[in-house]
Amino acid sequence: MKETLKYFLFKFLVIGNAGTGKSCLLHQFIEKKFKDDSNHTIGVEFGSKIINVGGKYVKLQIWDTAGQERFRSVTRSYYRGAAGALLVYDITSRETYNALTNWLTDARMLASQNIVIILCGNKKDLDADREVTFLEASRFAQENELMFLETSALTGENVEEAFVQCARKILNKIESGELDPERMGSGIQYGDAALRQLRSPRRAQAQSAQECGC
Repeated sequence: MKETLKYFLFKFLVIGNAGTGKSCLLHQFIEKKFKDDSNHTIGVEFGSKIINVGGKYVKLQIWDTAGQERFRSVTRSYYRGAAGALLVYDITSRETYNALTNWLTDARMLASQNIVIILCGNKKDLDADREVTFLEASRFAQENELMFLETSALTGENVEEAFVQCARKILNKIESGELDPERMGSGIQYGDAALRQLRSPRRAQAQSAQECGC
């Protein structure tokens, strides 16, 4: 009989301007192939996948939000309780890069100040048409305390790595006690009670000391 997986559940967002390839990134991550017939997302689309991060299983519930302004009021309601996000721009479009500050402000105000965000410069395969340099985006990421990768939804380069890096940082924050999965709206759930012992070793030790009366 197959053993039941013990996993964490993280709520993720994919945010950024329309046309940056957000839906294609999600499709490449889940299906391992490029989405040829990608139209603009209307409202919100959803996908999920279980990944192995350093021996721990994490189920990502990923909300792919529409980038068009007319859907902003709808998509903003999905920000609440997100643990992580991919903030996506198109390296061949300065306009999508210039909009990053607005998306970042929304994420930190509406989701959580502690949301873990990775900046993704998508369409790396179109390097010849680049309008945003790697160095420039790297500086933006550093100034705003974001992780940063350039990705290609077409070739799959760095797509899985973006989701994994983001999930790994969330796990690290749980282990250090910086993130509390039991706090309402954390965007994190335990798939199994046994995982609770991962959180904040110092707090767990203090609790054990109280229980034994020492």
